[in-house]
Amino acid sequence: MTPYLHKVQYYETDQMGITHHSNYIRWMEEARIDYLEQIGWSYDRMEREGTFSPVLAIDCKYKESTTFADEVMVKVSVQDCGPVRMTLAYEMTKKNSNNIVFSGTSEHCFLNKAGKPIRLNKECPDFYQTLQNLIIEQQNKENK
Repeated sequence: MTPYLHKVQYYETDQMGITHHSNYIRWMEEARIDYLEQIGWSYDRMEREGTFSPVLAIDCKYKESTTFADEVMVKVSVQDCGPVRMTLAYEMTKKNSNNIVFSGTSEHCFLNKAGKPIRLNKECPDFYQTLQNLIIEQQNKENK
């Protein structure tokens, strides 16, 4: 997958010129949307097929500051996925640097149009299998 690239905007910084912490959560969402599009499961497609995936929890670790005009690369991966919940992992680095500026996770559930929980493996098996395959690919990379 191609990492998502975000250029820090002036309005995203505080009076000290440092990116306000709340913006990293927005970048997680931007990167998540991009990631799902790259794997062929955009939010539009999921919703057309009757699957919704709201955020249940966010976990964040701020490691280094970013400032106006920094370019931040956001890598997204599927950390875990069961029939009812999925956890995505995020790692942000400044472009052209290996310094991690942020790491975090977002946890999601799966709902139908009526807002009722569903089992993704039964209601949308193709999407579920795509996520499972991504987990296996990631594990294989880590084991090499």
